[in-house]
Amino acid sequence: MAAFLSSLGRLFGGDANPFYDLVEIYTSMRQQVLELDDEKIGELKEKPVWAVLMETGYPDAAATLVAVADGAASLYFSNGGGIIGAGEHANVRPASLRLIKMAEGFLGEMRRVETFPVPKPGHTNFYVVTPKGVFTYTAKEDDLGKERDKLSKLFHQGHELIGQMRIAEQNRQAEHDAP
Repeated sequence: MAAFLSSLGRLFGGDANPFYDLVEIYTSMRQQVLELDDEKIGELKEKPVWAVLMETGYPDAAATLVAVADGAASLYFSNGGGIIGAGEHANVRPASLRLIKMAEGFLGEMRRVETFPVPKPGHTNFYVVTPKGVFTYTAKEDDLGKERDKLSKLFHQGHELIGQMRIAEQNRQAEHDAP
């Protein structure tokens, strides 16, 4: 999965510089989620988790997976591009909601923050947006992927969501290409 995301990052531009140049659309969309509040979240304000961002740093770019408590899901790349609105697909929405629900159980492992740096290559940041603020946890991607970290299950659920987004995107493309 990491190879897929790395190749997608290259597809959308970027270079080998680990100090990413963040395109404005990436920064803006990411910030919108991180700054959710009672007014912006609407009917979901009673939920314990409003959104989850799982961000992984790759050599060419950072990838930000977003899941929102209404089932919305998107994937953004720090150098531009991504998949937006994937939660509309029947296979994606449940995976997004599972990530939100699972994140609730890991809040005790996280600390509250008011700044939201993009991860450096080889690391994954989780940002969990709640009514009480934004909570974070950072670990090495390799440790998460190889079950050597206490948030490995959350990491794997995030990758399950990415997998469902890929399937939905492939199905959409096949429908578009069909005669």
